Amino acid sequence: MFRERAKRVLLSSAKETTEKIKKVVDEGNYYGAQQMYKSFSARYTGAERYLDALNILQSGACLQLENGQVTCGAELAVLFVEALVKGKFPYDDDTVDRIRKIYKKFPRIPVPQHLDLADDDDMQRLQEALGAAKTRVDGCSSFLKAAIRWSIEFGAHRNGSPELHDMLAEYIYSESPEVDMTRVSYHFVRGKNPKKFASTLVNFMGKCYPGEDDLAIVRAVLMYLSLGNLRDANTLLDEVKKQVQSREVEFPRTELMQLINYLLQTLQRDALPLFNMLRQRYKSSIDKEPVFNEFLDEIAEKFYGVQRRNPMQGMFGDIFKMMAG
Repeated sequence: MFRERAKRVLLSSAKETTEKIKKVVDEGNYYGAQQMYKSFSARYTGAERYLDALNILQSGACLQLENGQVTCGAELAVLFVEALVKGKFPYDDDTVDRIRKIYKKFPRIPVPQHLDLADDDDMQRLQEALGAAKTRVDGCSSFLKAAIRWSIEFGAHRNGSPELHDMLAEYIYSESPEVDMTRVSYHFVRGKNPKKFASTLVNFMGKCYPGEDDLAIVRAVLMYLSLGNLRDANTLLDEVKKQVQSREVEFPRTELMQLINYLLQTLQRDALPLFNMLRQRYKSSIDKEPVFNEFLDEIAEKFYGVQRRNPMQGMFGDIFKMMAG
């Protein structure tokens, strides 16, 4: 007990500590500063001065990221979340705002375009840029996924903070050299900004391979519906239709799109027989992506109380969600 009290007394204020380490960063000694951030924050945490630890880690993460030290900044950002958990900080707007401030410091750097891939120097530039992009996405994802887990444990919705899901979806989409729309959609549907999601989908439609546009829209709508969220599913589709009119993007006219339009109307009423008829009528299109049937099973359970006949049926969807998350 006496030793713990002594620790609290001997440690200086977080402000003094951050100013001391900032001088090391300003000298360009990023590695030395990183060790100091980790060492001092561990001491404050050990002394149960969790708020001081948070202040040091937030300052360090932001400063390292501002200086392009993504790996260092991401590591401190994850430690910031670990301090939230150890200090049992509740999920609230103030803490989400602190997380957002760190998130905004993660660099956004476009991959070089119009390179001559036959040129060795250009090829090396491209490889370096792709490697740096992967580092940014992996670092930011680790940080925000940890923050989402914290939010679930300390007071957010059972799917985690919608704000954090939106941040992660936006960063993955903007910074990944090859976009995985399944991962992006997984987080957007757990967010609270279907209009932003619609803008992202329309942007994706303008540059995706032929035949991927309707799959991306249908997957997004089914994901919303599998969570029981009919309102945002409708908002998303309406927004996509509006936005393609103002851009040079063609709205897909396929059987899958017909299915989605009919499905959204059907789910507004007690019409299980019609729901089953739609599944049968569009079976060949639905089977293009096996997970669509899994989503439709979940939708039948959410909206009509249809119990799965085989408990193993949900296994594929669970694996899919783990991969997407």
